[in-house]
Amino acid sequence: MTEDVNKNKEQQEEVDTTVATETSTEGAEVEETVETEETVAETEEASEEVEETEETTEEEESIEESVPTFTGEVDGKTYTFDQLQAASEDYTDEEFHELAGMYENTLSEIEEKEIVTGIVVSVDEKYVIVDIGFKSEGIVQANEFSDKVLENLAPGDEVEVFLDKVEDREGQLILSRKKADILQAWENLENSYETGEVIEGYIQRRIKGGMVVDVFGIDAFLPGSQIDVRPVRDFDAYVGKTMEFQVVKLNMQAENVVVSHRALIESDLEDQRQEILETIEAGQVLEGIVKNITDFGVFIDLGGVDGLLHITDLSWGRVEHPEEIVKLDQRMNVAVIDFDEESKRVSLGLKQLQPHPWDEIYEKYPENMRVQGRVVSIADYGAFIELEKGVEGLIHISEMSWTQHIKHPSQLVQKDDIIECVVLNINEDEKKISLGVKQLEKDPWEDLLDRYPIGSSHKGEVRNLTNFGVFVELEPGIDGLIHVSDLSWTEKVEHPNEVVDKGQEIEVVILAVDFDNRRITLGHKQVQENPWEKYAEEYGIGSKVEGEISKITDKGMFVKMDLGVDAFLAGSKLKESVEDLKENFSEGDKIEGYVVEFDESSKTIELSQDEDDVKKRKPKSKKSPQKSEDIETGTPTLGEVSGLADKLAEKEKNSEN
Repeated sequence: MTEDVNKNKEQQEEVDTTVATETSTEGAEVEETVETEETVAETEEASEEVEETEETTEEEESIEESVPTFTGEVDGKTYTFDQLQAASEDYTDEEFHELAGMYENTLSEIEEKEIVTGIVVSVDEKYVIVDIGFKSEGIVQANEFSDKVLENLAPGDEVEVFLDKVEDREGQLILSRKKADILQAWENLENSYETGEVIEGYIQRRIKGGMVVDVFGIDAFLPGSQIDVRPVRDFDAYVGKTMEFQVVKLNMQAENVVVSHRALIESDLEDQRQEILETIEAGQVLEGIVKNITDFGVFIDLGGVDGLLHITDLSWGRVEHPEEIVKLDQRMNVAVIDFDEESKRVSLGLKQLQPHPWDEIYEKYPENMRVQGRVVSIADYGAFIELEKGVEGLIHISEMSWTQHIKHPSQLVQKDDIIECVVLNINEDEKKISLGVKQLEKDPWEDLLDRYPIGSSHKGEVRNLTNFGVFVELEPGIDGLIHVSDLSWTEKVEHPNEVVDKGQEIEVVILAVDFDNRRITLGHKQVQENPWEKYAEEYGIGSKVEGEISKITDKGMFVKMDLGVDAFLAGSKLKESVEDLKENFSEGDKIEGYVVEFDESSKTIELSQDEDDVKKRKPKSKKSPQKSEDIETGTPTLGEVSGLADKLAEKEKNSEN
C-alpha cells in the first residue's frame, strides 16, 4: 500500500514537471529541470519517511484516504487522475500535455456559491458522496435530502448541490443539498414572478389574515382576500390542500413571498365577465351563486359580474332578513331588473319569477269570506295579517271586538299568531284588504232595544268616572253614560265622585240610544220623580216658608226647607240689618221668609224677609223639564202653566196703566 502511494506521488510530480517543461521557454527549461530534480529528491526523502512511520494498517488507510482522487472530462468522457496517468503511456508527451491542460481547465470552471451537478458515488444512512468533477469528492448530509428522494437515490444518479466552499480547514469540499434546493426555489419564484407562470403550493396552516403556503419548500403568505373571488367563511377547510397560485409580490432580501389564487380565478372570469356585460339586459333570467348576504339584500355572482338582489325583491311577501329565503353558496335563477351601463351595476329580482299574488284577488278572497292568516306586524291602529306571501290585510282596532274596549291590538293578538278573520272589503288599486274579527260573532247592538228599551230601569256597575259624567257597564261590552247633570235632582254636583264611587252598583234609566255612534245615554236621578214639580207647587213666588239654617256664610244663610230643598237667604234681605251673621244666628235655628226667586234649571230658591221686596217681585217661575209623557201627549207642564200665569198678570197690569 505504501509503495503504491509513493508511486502515485512520483507519477503526479513527473506529470507536473513534464507539463511545465513543455509550456515554458528554452531559458526556463534549465531552471525547471533543477526544480524537478530538487522535487524528486524531496519526494524520495518523503517516501523514506513514510516507509519508516507507516507501519500499521490503520496508518496506511489514513494516508490512502488523504490522497485526493482527481477526475476530469476529456472529449466528453470522465477520467480519474490514475486513468490519465495510465493513458499517458499510450500518448506522446505533447498529447498527454494537451490532455492534462484540458483536465485543469475543467477544475478552473468550478466556483463557490453556485449550484453544480454531481454524480452520486455512494449513499448510506448518514452521508451521500457526490463527485462534482473536482479534485476531491464532496460529502452531503443524508438528512438534507427528502425521504422520497433519498429512497430512490443510487450511485451514478445526477444530483444538484450547492458548492458552499471548495476547501475547508481540513481540505474537504463543502456541499449542501438544502441550500441548493432553497436557491433553486428562489430562482423558480423569481422566474414565476417575472413571467406570471402558475405554480403549485401546499397550504400548511392558517395564520392571522390568511394562510401559509409551501411553495418549492419556501413559506409564502396567502392573504384571506386572495383565496377566492367570494368571501371565505371557513379558512380551515383549505388547510392541507394543494392549489395553483400566482406570485404577486416577491422580496428576496426580506424573504417575503405573497401568492394569490384569486388572481387566477379573476383572469379566467374576465372573458366571461365581458361576455355577460355585452349581452345583459333587463328581463333576462340568469343563473348565479349567492356570494354574500347583508341586512338589505343578497349579492349574486353571475360569473364574474356581481348583482344585487334587494330584500324587497326576494319575495312578494314580507321578509325580515334575506337569510329566510336564501343561503350562502346557493345556486339559483334570478331575473335582471335593471342594468346601469356606466356603473356596471346589475339589479336582480327573485319574486319576479313568480306570479303576482294579487292576480284574481277577488276570486280568491270574496267579501265576507272567513280566512286564516298570520300576524306579521302590530301597530297602534291595528294588526297586519298575512293571508299568503304578498297578500296582507289590516284588522283595524275598531274591528277587533263588538264589546271590549281595546286600547291596543296587543290586547287581542300577538305577532306570529294564526287567527281567523273575515274579509270586509278589497282595494285592488292600493293593494289593501280590510279584515275584521268581531264579525265572527253576532253584533250585540242588533237587538239592543229589545233588552234596553227607552225609559226602562236597569242596574249597572260604575266602570269609570270623568269630570263630565259616569260610565256604567250594563253588560260586558255595553256601556252607557250618566251625565253629571243627571245624577241628582236637588244637589248641584261638581264632580261625579260626590255621588258615586267606582265599582259601585247603581240604578239607571235608559234615556236615549245612538246606534250610529253606539252610545247609550243613562240617567240616575230619573229613577226617582222630579221633586221640583212639587217644589214649584209648595214654594211659588211670594210663598211664606219656614226652615232650618243649614249653613252660614258672609253673604247669607242656606235654609233647609220642609221638603228637603235648600233655599238661600241673603244677609241684605233680613228684616233688621246685622253686621255679623254668625254672631246673631247659628246652624239649626229656625227662620222664616218669603220666596222671591224660584229657578228649577239652576236649582236655586231665594228667600227674603222684606215684604216690600216681595211686592216688587213679579210672580214667575222657571220652566221645568218636560216629562216624557208630557212630550208624547202634549200636556203642559207646571212650569208652562206658571209661565202663562206670568204673562196674564203682565197683561192685566198694562191694561190698568
